[in-house]
Amino acid sequence: MRLLDRLVQDGDRLFRWRSYLPLILVPVVIAGVLATPPPFSARRTERLWELGSTLLALFGLAIRAWAVGSAPEGTSERSTVNPRASRLRTSGPYSLVRHPLYLANGLMALGVVLFPGVWYLPLVLVPAFLLYYERIAVREEAFLLERFGREFEEWADRVPAAVPSRAAYVRATEPFSWKKVLRHEFHGLFVVAASVFAIDAMQESWRARAWRADGPWAWFAGASAVLFVVFTALKRGTRLFDH
Repeated sequence: MRLLDRLVQDGDRLFRWRSYLPLILVPVVIAGVLATPPPFSARRTERLWELGSTLLALFGLAIRAWAVGSAPEGTSERSTVNPRASRLRTSGPYSLVRHPLYLANGLMALGVVLFPGVWYLPLVLVPAFLLYYERIAVREEAFLLERFGREFEEWADRVPAAVPSRAAYVRATEPFSWKKVLRHEFHGLFVVAASVFAIDAMQESWRARAWRADGPWAWFAGASAVLFVVFTALKRGTRLFDH
């Protein structure tokens, strides 16, 4: 089997389980947090580091919101079995980088693994995420090439795969829709908030040898959990987020 075919095959397997496979790395984060002494001697420095890391993760979430909220109808469908699309996304964030959602996921993950201040966690997890999303991206691009042919090739020639460039920027062809964002991405805030709260609680409790968590991260997690429950109920019980 050709190496390219092997990458596509691996990407197909990862694509099916892309929502769950990153959870395999959770024990690595937990072990790093519990096995490493507090990285900052000054509390203020630690708070600033945690805030900056969280803002990086939220910046990734904002990129996801932009990509989802500005996507024309029919450009893709959420599926864990096979990628599907009746139109090729080439404007808005997709004119800056071919895989803005994976870039966003990477920034969200990087923000979370930077949060505890354990220096080697990014060195372990970032390459793992790069290899993971590289194979999924190869799988999706093979599908897009087969589906759209020359249109995909022209788009891929002018738009980079992972590092954004404004050289070919085109404004989104569709007006931004908050309904799309809330329908598909409302869980993202909860994931970020719950992750940083859990890491902070582990660090604080490990230091004190008793349960402890910083108030701001507890409030952040609690507020995001309330929003998650509310939006889940609205999505399942009403037509508020329907087209």
